[in-house]
Amino acid sequence: MERNPLARLGDFGQSVWCDDISREFLQAGRLKALVEEDGVSGLTSNPTIFHKAISEGSGYDEAIRALVARKAGAEEIMEALMVEDITAAADELQPVYSATSARDGWVSIEVAPTCAYDTRKTIAEVIRVRALVERPNVLIKVPATKEGVEAARDLTGLGYSINVTLIFSLQRYREVMEAYQAGLQTLRVRRATGVPAPALSEVHGVASFFVSRVDTAVDKRLEALVGEADSSARTGRVRPAVPHDLRGKAAVANTRLAYQLFRDTFSGPRWEALQADGATVQRPLWASTSTKNPLYSDILYVQELIGPNTVNTMPLKTMDAFRDHGDPAETITSGGEQAAAHLDALAQTGIDMEDVAAQLERDGVRAFLESHDTLHAALEAKRVGFER
Repeated sequence: MERNPLARLGDFGQSVWCDDISREFLQAGRLKALVEEDGVSGLTSNPTIFHKAISEGSGYDEAIRALVARKAGAEEIMEALMVEDITAAADELQPVYSATSARDGWVSIEVAPTCAYDTRKTIAEVIRVRALVERPNVLIKVPATKEGVEAARDLTGLGYSINVTLIFSLQRYREVMEAYQAGLQTLRVRRATGVPAPALSEVHGVASFFVSRVDTAVDKRLEALVGEADSSARTGRVRPAVPHDLRGKAAVANTRLAYQLFRDTFSGPRWEALQADGATVQRPLWASTSTKNPLYSDILYVQELIGPNTVNTMPLKTMDAFRDHGDPAETITSGGEQAAAHLDALAQTGIDMEDVAAQLERDGVRAFLESHDTLHAALEAKRVGFER
């Protein structure tokens, strides 16, 4: 039987991971079906996904009641529910992890967003959370704030496998890849000096580069510039016109340039020396790949970003769309010059991509904090209700 378009992405070196999790999703066998029918080979989660899963409906009520009976507080309940789901997903993906020699089969869980701007707290939290999930195929997600990148470097040097997330800019991505290789070099030195430490081959990682949110932010700035240009025209002031064809292209251009950086960074003498000692590539993971603007294709951020040594983590709706009308082909390497030219054109209009990325990073951390706090409040309300 012919495989569907989603399942055929693997033919082009791209792994498909599922950007969703809930107890009902796992217990109904939906993850298992995605693995068997579509070649899905991993799963990612974040505070917003868990907030949606736990706060909607009553699927977690039995587990919450049991935890309340043990006098658990809201924070302990929240963490216990997350760990249970992540453990179940890791068990479901264990065969993939084994069959791919740990290339795939990973499940990601994020550290508390309250640590995002504190390197030491992030390191301590990763070590603590990793000990709670006793499965080999779990990546701990660390946000790519300046402090988070430093934490990821040090954690890699200790032998932890990390998913560095909320990457929006090319400069930050350079720093993330540098941190990974620097961490591996530290790990190699530790082993060479007799310090007990994992082998380099046991350390894995991905770098989650966010896509669609870039278009949302850039398009908003372009619309503001168009409005200013129209206003200037009405008042007789001179202001350069803003080309309308710049919209909806920044995200793909930014991501294609990130892929070029990835290929350049994971080559050459430094990387080859690490690879000779067993190091594995930190693959780029395209995140936020659902289309936000209904004027754009619902598979835009999948169709245009297919290529070797990449991961695309998709929400279920995007998977359904690509399964239905995707056209698998290597696309990530096409249009490199056009991608650079597009970002140059944006710069000429006054749009600073580093500034866009910095704002998106702040917004991303804030959104995860809000999800964490809202879920905490909802669980506290349930805890109080179940105690009565």
